[in-house]
Amino acid sequence: MTEKDIDTQVPVDNEQDQEREQAQIIMTWFQHIQEVMKEQFPEYEVDGQIGNNPTYGPMFAFTLKNDEKSTSCGFFLNEIMRNFQTNPNAGLWLSSFFVDLLRSPENHPLPNPPQSEDDAKELLDKHIVPYCAATVREEFPDQKIYVDLELHEEHGPVLEAGFVAVEDGNNTCALPLQYLMTLYLLNRDPAEPLIQAMYRLYEENNLGQ
Repeated sequence: MTEKDIDTQVPVDNEQDQEREQAQIIMTWFQHIQEVMKEQFPEYEVDGQIGNNPTYGPMFAFTLKNDEKSTSCGFFLNEIMRNFQTNPNAGLWLSSFFVDLLRSPENHPLPNPPQSEDDAKELLDKHIVPYCAATVREEFPDQKIYVDLELHEEHGPVLEAGFVAVEDGNNTCALPLQYLMTLYLLNRDPAEPLIQAMYRLYEENNLGQ
């Protein structure tokens, strides 16, 4: 083996080492969160799976089973890491996503992903976008809310929302439709991050005074 061959081999080995290390980190977090779930819901059997989104990275989904009932919910690894590193009540944060689902008598499997662009467009146009718009307006009944679809140079189609009363400065927030779709497919409320962003705008602009 020549020196040149050795030089070209080093980045490959490093890359493989990094991939193995990353896979180990993901598995360690997955096992830790699964144990947290078992502690939070001792009366349920806890199953889990690991996935990867090309845009948002590794994701975990957990399913609680009890008798004939099954309830699933998913999370982004980066939000799990952020919460478990900064939030002293991270276990409660995690379990809160299951509580409302568990109150319902129905099973809650993860939704089936749309099988075509037309299916995805229909899901967004007829369910996710109208739901988010209605939910944001209900959250701020004393305000006129602007909600519309826009095209962002970096993130593609986004759902934009803002307060009509705020004319200057930071007066809108926007989330990619792909992100809202991903939340929906994880059995999460796609309107929640939009509402959180709107509350920040609400406080920044002193609309409650």
